[in-house]
Amino acid sequence: MAVAERESAPRRRAPRVDAVRNREAIIEAAAEVLAEQGTAVDVREIARRGGVGMGTLYRHFPKKEDLIHTVLRKEFLEWAESARQAAIDAEDPWMALTDFYQQALTGCARHRAIMENFALTWSVPDLEGIQQLRMVIEELCARATNLLRPGVTTDDLLLLLVSLGHAVELTDECRPRMWNRLLRISLDGLRAEHREPLPAE
Repeated sequence: MAVAERESAPRRRAPRVDAVRNREAIIEAAAEVLAEQGTAVDVREIARRGGVGMGTLYRHFPKKEDLIHTVLRKEFLEWAESARQAAIDAEDPWMALTDFYQQALTGCARHRAIMENFALTWSVPDLEGIQQLRMVIEELCARATNLLRPGVTTDDLLLLLVSLGHAVELTDECRPRMWNRLLRISLDGLRAEHREPLPAE
């Protein structure tokens, strides 16, 4: 009976090659357009650049939000892994921490959709994204323990990154790279020579 049931069960078909290719073309085009124009982009522009019709786009991504989420998740997770590997490879723990923030905020400034999305990270958290980010920061924090002022936590470093992401969003068009000054000021405040106790939460 079990064998008959297994035989009668419908087999799940593998996606057709052209369907896979179309989906990849849509995601690649969306990544380009989102970086240039942000999340307010018209999906017709994505379909045009991807070389597909609107029907094809909607078959793969019924809602614009689905496509934006897929693209940003893919790019964010790739960046988080790259940042984690860079932190592992760096010999100087303080330089690893500095480079992490520099890389993250430079990426925000270059990619409008990531900048818009990143500014929401704390208030509307993407739990998987936050978890990946927390793993990277925990590694950086553990390596730089003796270089950080007493009491600095992973949450402090995570919230600092989100806050500086807001600064990028607010200033990058009118005062490019102003956020870099804020980054240096913030990193100096994290150094171990500052011994005064941090405020309680």
